[in-house]
Amino acid sequence: MEPLGLAAAVLLLVGAAFSAIVWPPFWRRVAADPRARDADGRATKFLRVHAILIGTALVIAVAQAVVGAWWLVAG
Repeated sequence: MEPLGLAAAVLLLVGAAFSAIVWPPFWRRVAADPRARDADGRATKFLRVHAILIGTALVIAVAQAVVGAWWLVAG
């Protein structure tokens, strides 16, 4: 594998690992935030928006991990 391909694969895997480490604890903080639920206990826009953002980031992390691992194996 050429150095640039190896660097790209490693960069994808590092990015995926970063997201896997950072986003779940952030979700726990968002879910525990008083702004996450209204007086009746229903989810607020604050919670829904953060759920979408975090979910999207984790889906991208999975894609990064798959492509990074594939690139390493294929190279």
